Amino acid sequence: MFALLTHFRGLAAYNSWANRRLYAAAAMLPDAAYRQEAGTFFGSLHGTLNHLLVTDRIWLRRLTGTGEAPSRLDAILFEALEPLRAAREAEDARLAAFLDALSLDALSAILDYATTAGTPRRQPVRDVLAHLFNHQTHHRGQAHAILTRLGMAEPPSLDLLAMQRETARA
Repeated sequence: MFALLTHFRGLAAYNSWANRRLYAAAAMLPDAAYRQEAGTFFGSLHGTLNHLLVTDRIWLRRLTGTGEAPSRLDAILFEALEPLRAAREAEDARLAAFLDALSLDALSAILDYATTAGTPRRQPVRDVLAHLFNHQTHHRGQAHAILTRLGMAEPPSLDLLAMQRETARA
């Protein structure tokens, strides 16, 4: 279990690193491009980035009992990129702090929660965390594709190994 907790802490560091790179790329776009319909689940880069913050807030509320928990997966929490970026950084720090304080026993604990549709569910915390990080990677991949579709010649690498290599050099 210790290795799994260490793994999740590493994923939190990766999550923060990848989000910073993605937001830096988004900031290079004209506002119209940032909001342009892209044919993805949440429409635009703006919608996708908001969705990622929405879901992390929902999961952290379920896991900690504190924080905001939007009721809709397509909620737009922030209309402008800079406040969204600041909120993203705060949520990434909150997730890292949660994992830093998490005990080994807590990974096996069962989390009782309700979906956004109100359906009751029960899952081990370790499975919820695996989902949270996988979900982030999934939608960051969509955001990366949006950047390419919008003409960004070389969107930043979001590879886990790139982060590990960069961190090892630092």
